Amino acid sequence: MTDSRKILAIQSAVDPPRLSIEEATILYDEAEFGELLHAGLLRRRSMIPGNEVTYLVDRNVNYTNVCTINCQFCSFYRPPGHAETYTQTIDEISYRFSELEDIGGTRVLMQGGVHPELPLNWYIDLLSELRRRHPSIALDCFSPIEIEGIADICGLSTKEVLSRFKEAGMHGLPGGGAEMLVDVVRLDVSPKKGSADNWLRVMEEAQVLGLTTSATNVIGFGESNAHRVQHMDRVRSLQDASKAAGCVGFTSFIAWPVQLENNSFGRRNRGRNRIELGATSREYLRHIAVSRLFFDNIDHIQASWPTMGMGIAQLALLAGADDAGSTMMEENVVSASGTTKTEAAETELQRTILMAGFRPRKRDSDYNLLNTTIESKANTPAPPPTQPA
Repeated sequence: MTDSRKILAIQSAVDPPRLSIEEATILYDEAEFGELLHAGLLRRRSMIPGNEVTYLVDRNVNYTNVCTINCQFCSFYRPPGHAETYTQTIDEISYRFSELEDIGGTRVLMQGGVHPELPLNWYIDLLSELRRRHPSIALDCFSPIEIEGIADICGLSTKEVLSRFKEAGMHGLPGGGAEMLVDVVRLDVSPKKGSADNWLRVMEEAQVLGLTTSATNVIGFGESNAHRVQHMDRVRSLQDASKAAGCVGFTSFIAWPVQLENNSFGRRNRGRNRIELGATSREYLRHIAVSRLFFDNIDHIQASWPTMGMGIAQLALLAGADDAGSTMMEENVVSASGTTKTEAAETELQRTILMAGFRPRKRDSDYNLLNTTIESKANTPAPPPTQPA
């Protein structure tokens, strides 16, 4: 029996020992595809009993596209002074909240860029007014990178900024900007974004304050499988520390391949420097399965239909994912990189879940289960999931 099969046999048992970095890397490198995905599904069933797959009805609001970080893979941002920059008003943003309320949504994911000119009170006034006008909508806003930028501009600590934002009505700090928490990769791709330690520190501060947080991971920058597992280890280690301190920690882990259809990835992908970027469907599904086996302290693994398509998202549910993500009304960042479909109706998510053999269940940002009406359109037959390349 090969090393990978021995590891999978142990991990498929009831209450297995924690998967090490070395073991996870072996699985990533060597495990037979079907066996690995099946092991991920078995672990998902043991960690999340029952046959439900959750989803969230929400909306993305990108309040500005002005940013000074200049990530090589981002097609959304515009540098200060560019003719295509924008910053939305409170009324413009509030209107988008109202549209979400009309379809029964419960969360807005509001993020932008690192804007060099907006003062602290601009953000506080925005959060306070949105909380007043839309008390039923959870405000999951900004990212650790944005918090760092705001703190620098205002001359405050990141923890003080987070504390003031929470007082103004912010509910959670999403996990954007993590990409790869391995500095040899991270600082090569986005040298202005700061170290992995900075991202983790801001997330820890948010968790101590009781803000809802999620962990993300973008793969396909030319990194190794070992780098991908090292990223997971940084997240798992913080989760251990947060839970030991009595915090909720990360609610979920969300991964997707970098999207490059409209982005040549700068000099890294030109001429003699050209390397293979992005990740295949099979790589993504392996990543889902390995993450499910690796994260014994994070309950929820999310499938990424906006970057992979509904068919591969269905297969991710059979590889260890237990959440189908969200409707993502008005998504702009991923779509700017060339992804053609970045919004789904609630019935479409329900249908995807049903056709994978699970029962859809609506949730909120904290994974509290909500009353769910499964519409008749969701029960109509659909084509089988797309087979990974």
